[in-house]
Amino acid sequence: MLLAALRSASPGAIALVDGRRTIAYGALPSLIEQEIEWLRQGGAERHALLADNGVPWVLADLALHVGAMLSVPLPGSFTPAQMIHALDDAGVDAVLADDDARAQALLQGWRREGTSPVSGLHRFRRQLGFASRPAAPAGTRKITYTSGSTSSPKGVCLAGPALEAIAASVAGATRELTIERHLCILPLATLLENVAGLYAPLLRGATCVVPPGSVTGMSYGGLDASRLLGTLSREQPDSLILVPELLQVLVLAAERGWQVPASLQFVAVGGAKVARELLARADAVGIPAYEGYGLSECASVVCLNTPASRRAGTVGRPLPHVRVRVDASGQVHVAGNTMLGYLGDAPRASLDEIATGDLGAFDGDGYLQLHGRLGNRFITSFGRNVSPEWVECEISQRLAGRPVLVYGESRPHAVALVGASEQDAPDAAVAAAIVAANAVLPSYAQVRHWARAPGPFTVADGTLTANGRLRRHEIHARLGALLDDLYRAQLAS
Repeated sequence: MLLAALRSASPGAIALVDGRRTIAYGALPSLIEQEIEWLRQGGAERHALLADNGVPWVLADLALHVGAMLSVPLPGSFTPAQMIHALDDAGVDAVLADDDARAQALLQGWRREGTSPVSGLHRFRRQLGFASRPAAPAGTRKITYTSGSTSSPKGVCLAGPALEAIAASVAGATRELTIERHLCILPLATLLENVAGLYAPLLRGATCVVPPGSVTGMSYGGLDASRLLGTLSREQPDSLILVPELLQVLVLAAERGWQVPASLQFVAVGGAKVARELLARADAVGIPAYEGYGLSECASVVCLNTPASRRAGTVGRPLPHVRVRVDASGQVHVAGNTMLGYLGDAPRASLDEIATGDLGAFDGDGYLQLHGRLGNRFITSFGRNVSPEWVECEISQRLAGRPVLVYGESRPHAVALVGASEQDAPDAAVAAAIVAANAVLPSYAQVRHWARAPGPFTVADGTLTANGRLRRHEIHARLGALLDDLYRAQLAS
């Protein structure tokens, strides 16, 4: 489907641009075929892609996808130990890299084996015996590694048709919009941007703008907001995909006078819960933000709000490629377009149902509301079940989206750690936010005491995942004594 769409697009239309290289639709299929030939000549069975956003990343990814070769995108947020784990876990025997020095430091014992004349990426190889290569389920086209709370990410095995089905659904859901230019802000190694921000626009014949992080200001060590805003103003995109933290940056900038691009028609926001207040502020400054929901185990997007079908406080209706139900315990289940299995586990059919671990409910019109994670839910010493995300969202949206962690397992009440500096959220503002949140929460979910975390929760320090979710186990392990102190302070008072 994807290759056919590339061939049927207007030959003179621009498909890819990154500031260094521009490729028209008429030239793209031939370049993909040449890259496929170069990859096959190398003799590797499994390729990992370690590169920044840009035309080289896209050409290699499209060649691996169209050529039905197994690929493993390596997120830049991974530590070297996590990258080595992914390479060994997936039995990767070739790495395609854009940075020689970085690759050589990481891939000790691998040999450099040429440079692609098409993408310009460097190939590094190692020899693996059959026993060193774990079996992947039949039909696996891509293994994406989750960015959850564990130090050893899990490999999710996905089929090519599953990826293209989502791209087609996303393209169809926004068909009433004239999206001709999509700007990739998130790393292309992120499944959401890869599928919904690259494959979906290409199916529509749109231009994918894929500048590197040095241009957009996107870095796992921190965000350069001025570069991000400058890129948006310069590129004038029709669509974007953001995590809530990035939407917060754009909203604050617009409230302080930054001019939102007049071209912007659709901003999909996902990866973590989006505060309703933040979406309202986005509307007020002219940022057309639409919350969605997806997970790697379902090959990315499951539900999406759109201009034609939107409801605040929900993640939208299910897209047509999936079936979604909520069981009696409130857990969300997805079927119809799911993973082939976790690498190393028994294979499963891609049509089998997935128990997502997310808690939610449908309203009367079929919009899905999410209430938190089943595994994150805690039980107070009074036996009341509480989803911390519910409480955190009520507080966070009153603190301009600043991350807040709520805890209360086997305790009489909930407490909170605020991951924001005094400058970002003064004590008086935090106290007021908690009072206001408690006013709309039942007594068993109210926060009675709070403390400021030693520093902001960030991706760089390992307390947030790449898409902005709290790494709860990591925070609990580091700051358990601080949480205990909040309860001791109550007893002493």
